[in-house]
Amino acid sequence: MKNNSLKLNPFLALEIFAKATELEAQGKKIYHLEVGEPGGEPTKKIAKALNSYLKHPQKYTSAKGLIELREALSIHYQKKYGVEVNKENFIVTMGSSAGFNIALLSAFEKNATIAVTSPGYPAYINIINSLGFKATEIPLTEQNYWQLSAKDVAQAYKKQPFDGLLFASPANPTGACISENELEKIILVCKKLNILLISDEIYHGLEYGTPSKSALNFTNDAIVVNSFSKYFCMTGYRIGWLIMPKNLVKKAEMLQQNMYISAPTLSQKAAIIALDDLEHCDLQKAQYLRNRDILIMGLNEMGLRAIKPAQGAFYIYVDFSAFTNDTLVFCKEMLFDIGVALTPGEDFDRANGKKYVRISFAGKQSDIEIAIKKMVEYLTRP
Repeated sequence: MKNNSLKLNPFLALEIFAKATELEAQGKKIYHLEVGEPGGEPTKKIAKALNSYLKHPQKYTSAKGLIELREALSIHYQKKYGVEVNKENFIVTMGSSAGFNIALLSAFEKNATIAVTSPGYPAYINIINSLGFKATEIPLTEQNYWQLSAKDVAQAYKKQPFDGLLFASPANPTGACISENELEKIILVCKKLNILLISDEIYHGLEYGTPSKSALNFTNDAIVVNSFSKYFCMTGYRIGWLIMPKNLVKKAEMLQQNMYISAPTLSQKAAIIALDDLEHCDLQKAQYLRNRDILIMGLNEMGLRAIKPAQGAFYIYVDFSAFTNDTLVFCKEMLFDIGVALTPGEDFDRANGKKYVRISFAGKQSDIEIAIKKMVEYLTRP
């Protein structure tokens, strides 16, 4: 019998997280700087409201999601980006992860080629390959601050044509943000080359300078993926959304009906409340900024200079070649020796990531301070 088993790469951030939680179960204190898990809580208004909702039966919603949530999202886009998005173009999903599945299956034929950036979110390639598509990578450089450009897209297409482009700004793992001008240029290149753009905007709201523009500020033909996990601090609620071009809405809805039926009703109700308390979310972002500065000071103490502060998200992607030529081994050492969980750069760039480490500053300030102190002491010891 022919073996057509799918080859998947491990998601190292989650493997480190799993090992860290095992150690915690054994009584060891672990400082989590490996996953993008906000240390802050979602708005307290959610818990109060959900207690009331739980008194009633929880039913399926329509596949697209609660009308009230889609209307609230439509208002959100008008206020935040100044763009009109019809509530019928939204599909409420089980996090951005389900959103990627629906977006890709709605938009592309089998064996289509989708370009992603390297370094980039590791699940992109695994999802693309799992769904019967082909992934190709566009390499980014530290010299250009890990920022994707229209020139990069055009050059990559010339070398290996592709049907879709999937990227995030702010980006994971680098925290890089694409400027408004460059985003518009990328969209123009995609239009010229007939490339469908999938804009992962999950870290929107978490910029430490100019707020990001949505791809929808420049085109109605892109797919937008977003989630309540990061800016809204709602990871465990598993709730996100898609904005689909008009010609793909029905197909996306049918896929949702068959693959997921609908997103969790309670999570959808919580999301409506979260959209009404952005002030709370901005308070969390202010804490991430403080955490970022604490982290950079600690890296400097380790002898790692010229660290460029993340422009967005809550990660710093750091060259640790002064200490190791294999950061997977290094991250395991940090975990077992001093209880600090980090993610090796190999997770985000299989070819050139072995000297990098991604450090998340999403957690609690006290944990980050202790973790950095432990690392400084460990790495600067005689």
